[in-house]
Amino acid sequence: MPSIWPKSVNANTDVVVGSNLFGDILSDLGPACTGTIGVAPSGNINPEGTHPSLFEPVHGSAPDIAGQGIANPGGQLWAAAMRLEHLGDAEAAAAILRAVEHVLSTPSARTRDLKGAAGTIECGKAIAEALG
Repeated sequence: MPSIWPKSVNANTDVVVGSNLFGDILSDLGPACTGTIGVAPSGNINPEGTHPSLFEPVHGSAPDIAGQGIANPGGQLWAAAMRLEHLGDAEAAAAILRAVEHVLSTPSARTRDLKGAAGTIECGKAIAEALG
């Protein structure tokens, strides 16, 4: 099963080492240049396995839009897929990513950050349905 990491990113070789502040700035600017940080996942990976790795959407908990029902769930679900791959379940990870890609390619299921009208719940339910 091929890796779910984007072709431009290889978890084993493309690494940026920096302070938390520098990493946070880079992880926000990269996806923002593509139009939204809503679908970008991130992973802080401990390759030695001595401490847990952390997977989360680049936007974090998005406190500025909390409770409004407008957050894009794609980044969180992609981060979950990255965690599954990290834990060795590449098949489940790929299935989640396919569902996210399918739904976000459908204009009616997109959230506002992608010029859609769906809310967080509607988009999330559409992804769950696409997952099967």
